[in-house]
Amino acid sequence: VRRFDTLSDTDRKHIKNAIDEMAQKPLLSVLMPTYNTKLEWIKAAVNSVLNQLYENWELCIADDASTSDELKQYLTELPESDTRITVVFRRENGHISAASNSALELCTGDWVALMDHDDVIPEHALFHVADAINRNPDAQLIYSDEDKLSESGTRVNPYFKSDWNRDLFYSHNLITHLGVYRRDILNDIGGFRIGFEGAQDYDVALRFIEKIDAQNI
Repeated sequence: VRRFDTLSDTDRKHIKNAIDEMAQKPLLSVLMPTYNTKLEWIKAAVNSVLNQLYENWELCIADDASTSDELKQYLTELPESDTRITVVFRRENGHISAASNSALELCTGDWVALMDHDDVIPEHALFHVADAINRNPDAQLIYSDEDKLSESGTRVNPYFKSDWNRDLFYSHNLITHLGVYRRDILNDIGGFRIGFEGAQDYDVALRFIEKIDAQNI
């Protein structure tokens, strides 16, 4: 982290310059379902999106009929603090696939990034997504390395992923987060399927790769 993933002010300046020079600045829709999330976790998740160096994003949150008044109050106030945030409150609890589909309905960008309510992304994450799109105009699916976070916020269990490997992917969900999908294809395959809760992202990815060429991952 210290050697390869800590940004200096000079790094941030270079990234800002690279963003200014991008031929296209795609709107990235960050999809986030939530249900009775600890307030500290969802605040960290939302703040990590707000702090992105790449600013052309929208955060689409679907609350799955949470019972926490504190959480609902926080979510209600979010769109007032930043117009790039949209929140829908589901009337009944449908679990994560249904909630994810509700969030997907809010998305308007060409690309959808899947983010859990207890994830955080580094400030340069969406820049690298947009940069990958510019460098690979035929891209349809983008995925990143990832770490787990301990309760104290320490990064642990890093997963440094290989280039696309179908056999490895068939053994476990290689993509997970941050996984970024073309929205039109995500809609074509019907989004998230009810009954696959707990493996809904893997199910989406398995169906998604059948619709695209491997060189576009």
